[in-house]
Amino acid sequence: MSRPASRGAATGRAALVAVAVIVLDQASKAAVRSDIPVGDHRRVTGFLDFVHVRNDGVAFSAFGGQPWIVVGLIAIALIALLAYFSTHAQRPLVWLATGLLVGGAVGNIIDRARAGAVTDFVKFPHWPAFNVADVAINLGVAVLLIALLREDRTGADPKQT
Repeated sequence: MSRPASRGAATGRAALVAVAVIVLDQASKAAVRSDIPVGDHRRVTGFLDFVHVRNDGVAFSAFGGQPWIVVGLIAIALIALLAYFSTHAQRPLVWLATGLLVGGAVGNIIDRARAGAVTDFVKFPHWPAFNVADVAINLGVAVLLIALLREDRTGADPKQT
């Protein structure tokens, strides 16, 4: 089994992933804001549109119009994630999950601070519009679940292998 990364290396990797997500997210949203008027759409394929919608809630527009609840939920989630990362940074995949989750959260926080709402633009039929930050957050949750299940299945502390 491979040797776990040091805490510093894991932190550096997580930071690099977070910065990459933020840059990609903000660049894609800027392109949409400059090219597609709010409420309009552009057909990409038969099953994919690029739209320009604003979401002042969290996932699936939950808690829209309630900014303090949104800010509170995001703050609680980030604090819990960073607390977990601080004690489990050397576990495999935790750095990747943390980078994806922090990058996605910060990407959407930048939108909220700048405009009071998040720019969503990827739209599939029968599904709410989303953005790069949302994809990173969902991938981050999946990777974190894999890391946790992997830890539970082995029963061993990856820091000790």
